[in-house]
Amino acid sequence: MNNEMIKCENVSYSYNGKAALTDVSFSLCEGDYLCILGENGSGKSTLAKLILNLVKPDSGKISYIGLKNTEIGYLPQTSYIEPDFPASVYEVVLQGRCNKLGKGFFYSSADKKDAEEKMALLGLTKLKNKNFTSLSGGQKQRVLLARALCTTEKLLILDEPVSGLDPIVTAEMYDIIEDLNKEKGISVVMISHDTKTVARYANKILHLNKKVEFFGETSDYEKTELYHHFLGGCGHEHH
Repeated sequence: MNNEMIKCENVSYSYNGKAALTDVSFSLCEGDYLCILGENGSGKSTLAKLILNLVKPDSGKISYIGLKNTEIGYLPQTSYIEPDFPASVYEVVLQGRCNKLGKGFFYSSADKKDAEEKMALLGLTKLKNKNFTSLSGGQKQRVLLARALCTTEKLLILDEPVSGLDPIVTAEMYDIIEDLNKEKGISVVMISHDTKTVARYANKILHLNKKVEFFGETSDYEKTELYHHFLGGCGHEHH
């Protein structure tokens, strides 16, 4: 599987005149598990927004090959989730089908079946009617992952998906994501601080510091000074 899905060429982006990303180039292929690493302020979340087409590059180009923007599932940082919206687990998961709604703006039986299947896949069926706000952090992340899976069977973008979760739940999330990548063939882009753990799962690494410090195979990244420096600094911590 070497078919490119996303090609990012010389992309630059600024906030209020300050460069957030400069001349970033990389590509994502079908079946890849790409981890985007870098310290706070290095442009990781900005790059996710550019890939999701939420913001436009100042210069450069992002191409989608055999992929529509609406076929990208997104799991944002937990801090971006509305903490108190009154919806059941089922209703939250079903939201992932919004991009497939027809002109009637009603969910079809296919939409509902897909939501049920994604809940079953992530072990959420028993929680179907629970209020989202009453769930634990780990359960919420699984619900939001199920919602993202209702959007796509091609590509997931996960922004710090284990942030704030305890080590056991973190390990479970990593296992679920690995399974989706290996068993379901879903390409994964994960933004993370957790260098050591993600290096166990990802086949490719993109290390940013407003520009590309490294892009390539994980095995090559592990031989670099950058890897050892980052591991010795913030890279080994769970956030």
